[in-house]
Amino acid sequence: MSINLVKKFKDKQALSKLKSRDKEAFIKAYDENVKDIHRFVYFKIGGREEANDLTSMIFLKAWNHIQNKTLEDAKTLRALLYKIARNAIVDYYRDTGNKVTVSLDDEDKHIDVIDETENPQEKIDKQADLELIKAKLPLLKEEYREIIIMKFINDLTLEEIADISQKSKGNVRVLLHRALNALRELVEADNRPAIQP
Repeated sequence: MSINLVKKFKDKQALSKLKSRDKEAFIKAYDENVKDIHRFVYFKIGGREEANDLTSMIFLKAWNHIQNKTLEDAKTLRALLYKIARNAIVDYYRDTGNKVTVSLDDEDKHIDVIDETENPQEKIDKQADLELIKAKLPLLKEEYREIIIMKFINDLTLEEIADISQKSKGNVRVLLHRALNALRELVEADNRPAIQP
C-alpha cells in the first residue's frame, strides 16, 4: 500500500473518531497536523507571530466544528484543516489589509535541501535556484502561490488540493501547470541577458 493511501486511511479514521467528539483523537490530530498548517499559514502571511496566532485559531475553529457536529461534509481531516486555514487567511487579510511577504526561510531556521548524491557544483546551482524561486514566489498571483505552497512545500496530493479548494482534480492539475509556467517565466526573465543598446 502506498504511503499516501495509508495517510488517507489514517486521516479518515481520525476524522471518524473526531466526529464522535473524542478529545484524545483531537490532541493526536493536532500533534500530527500543526506543523503543516503552521507552515502553510506562515508562507501565506509571512509573519511568525501572526502565523502562530492564526494556527491556534484554526485548530480552535476545527474543535468548534467538532463540538457543533458540523463535520458531516468533510472527507478528510487534512482537507478540513486546510479549508479552515484558507478561510482564516482570507479573514486575516480582510481584517488587516496587509500585503503578503513570503519567505521560504523561517526567521530562526534556514530550510536546506540536502541530497547526498550531488556534487558540490550541483549543490551550489540548486541553492542559487532556490534563492531565485524564493525571490519570485511573492510575485505570483495569490492562486498560483497557494497551489505551489500546498503541492511542493506542504506535499499535499492533487486529490487533497482539489478537496480543499473545491475544484476538480483536473482543474487543480491545470492550475498547477499554469502556476509552474508563471514561476518559470519569472525565473527565466531574470536569466535573460540584458539587451545592450
